Amino acid sequence: MTLTLFSTDGCHLCEQARALLEQTGLAAQAEIKDIIDDEQWLEAYRIRIPVVRSTDGAELNWPFTADELLAFNQEHS
Repeated sequence: MTLTLFSTDGCHLCEQARALLEQTGLAAQAEIKDIIDDEQWLEAYRIRIPVVRSTDGAELNWPFTADELLAFNQEHS
């Protein structure tokens, strides 16, 4: 996996971010993490989700477009 999407259930913005991963063809290389599963994630992301993080630790905060997501992935993969 080269990308991590931090999200949670019931988050409509997170659903939009997941749809962008699908649309851009990046879903297969993305891992979805529910922030409720980890206290550190909850603390870090509760008011910022959805957030995409690359393996180098760079983060792309919402809102982002499909083009921005592709550029982020290309820059950080």
